[in-house]
Amino acid sequence: MAFDGITTKSVLYELQHSIQGGKINKIFEPNKNEVLLGIYSNGKNYALNICIDSNLYRIHLTTNSKPNPLNAPNFCMLLRKHLNGYKIKNISSNDNLERIVKIELEGYNELNDLTTKYLIIELMGKHSNIILLNSKFFIIDSLRHLDTSSNSNRDILPAHEYIYPNNTKNNFYDIKSFDEFYNLILNNNISNLSNFIVNYFIGFSKPFIKNILSKLNISNIEFSKDDIYSLYNYLNKILNNLDSNEVSLIDYSNEKCKKDYVIDLKTKDSDLDINFFIDDFYYTKETNNNFVSYRNNLLKLISHILKKYSLRLESINKKLVECDNKELYKLYGELITANLYKLSKFHNEEKIELENYYDNNSIITIPLDNTISVANNAKKYFKKYNKLKNALEVVTIQKKETEEELQYIESIIYELEYAKNIEEINEIYNEISENPIFKDYIQNNNKPNSKKASNISEPREYHIDGYTVLVGKNNKQNDYLTTKLASKNDIWFHTKDIHGSHVILKNPDSDISTEILVKCAKLAAYYSKARLSTNVPVDYCYVRYVKKPNGSKPGMVIYTNNKTLYVTPSIDI
Repeated sequence: MAFDGITTKSVLYELQHSIQGGKINKIFEPNKNEVLLGIYSNGKNYALNICIDSNLYRIHLTTNSKPNPLNAPNFCMLLRKHLNGYKIKNISSNDNLERIVKIELEGYNELNDLTTKYLIIELMGKHSNIILLNSKFFIIDSLRHLDTSSNSNRDILPAHEYIYPNNTKNNFYDIKSFDEFYNLILNNNISNLSNFIVNYFIGFSKPFIKNILSKLNISNIEFSKDDIYSLYNYLNKILNNLDSNEVSLIDYSNEKCKKDYVIDLKTKDSDLDINFFIDDFYYTKETNNNFVSYRNNLLKLISHILKKYSLRLESINKKLVECDNKELYKLYGELITANLYKLSKFHNEEKIELENYYDNNSIITIPLDNTISVANNAKKYFKKYNKLKNALEVVTIQKKETEEELQYIESIIYELEYAKNIEEINEIYNEISENPIFKDYIQNNNKPNSKKASNISEPREYHIDGYTVLVGKNNKQNDYLTTKLASKNDIWFHTKDIHGSHVILKNPDSDISTEILVKCAKLAAYYSKARLSTNVPVDYCYVRYVKKPNGSKPGMVIYTNNKTLYVTPSIDI
């Protein structure tokens, strides 16, 4: 991320013109890495978001609300005690481009004395922190405690004097002329210009420098004095205009960085362009990160359950193979019983050979347990036959149930893989939380931070040549779409023997064209596990021929009077 020192400086300039002089009236701590300050300034309410996540650290105004815990964390309660009603007297950073923000606050304490306190925000990757200081710069408390025993070079603990962190890099503001800048580069035998500037100076990120080099057509490896002159002037132009409307944020991306932003020369559209650019950027990124994390956690859980049921089916199939031998055990018992009169002379034998009267009296070898009599061997074989016969009935039912469970679990995996947002994941989560297959696992795992939806969301909607086509997003919505929302004369589509969404063509004419049917079938194929395949079979029939069996899993239906189309999946209709 490019939340570097120069971005920090630009954000602060906008904050100075918006919330400086304002009063803190609300304080929240949505999670362990964030603090939100509600501020009333110049007749407007603002929300200042301070985040110290190791990858997403930043400070900016926000318009995006976040859910808060029912019980405020300790640090949040401490900030409310010390800062509620306090006025923001000044917002500043050091003279260099260090990512350290100092907010000076003024207000009245419990004794009604006017006091000054400071909120220090250190935006330093994994070492980021939010620290509350008293007027003498001693620490009242911090969001994260650090001491020298934890490999820190300073103590961040209550009652300790606050010391700014050391930085071995240099301040670009100390460069007084182009000649000084050029000699610096010349004397260091630089092989990579952007790396040198980022490593030598405070506050410049690699994307920021690379963006400038690209705009000025300066090679990162081979560069001239004129190139360095252009670079020096461009850097100074940006630094000298940070507090103007001529500098803002722009999107930045390259082969290694797909989505980022950098400060550049660009006319602002409003006085808070930089703050709200950052707000939108990180809100989108956090939403995507939360979505991916949420989905992956559920996929991991469900994949574990899928493996469990797959092993169960494997065990059942082995049992069925064993049951296939039951008739042989019955035959052994019958042959031994039929020949008992002439087997009394056999003792301690491990096998006997008898004529099989079921097979033209061919000779069959029968294994014996030599620790028991021949008669008891016959009883043992009959007992084994009866046991396997009874087991076959039970195991056959178990196999059918297990295969149905596996199909349902696989349908959930399909839904998760193609879910587009957290709301869709929430619906899937709510569905599986009601199912006995997943119930124990979900109770034993931390429930994702999501609000349980009370209603089923709207299905996807398409319009094909004047007709409305609805596509289910998950099993429960498929059920609702097919059994509740659709009328009996609508046409239902689903991939044949492949997990996918239910698709409904609303209010079709009696002579609906094949072209329309094919387009609907393409949608059904696209919203299925066969999305990347070709020549996908899609069944379709009137909704009146689609039935949901009692007690069946969500999304499971049976249908008749269907026809099949073979199509290539597509939503380009």
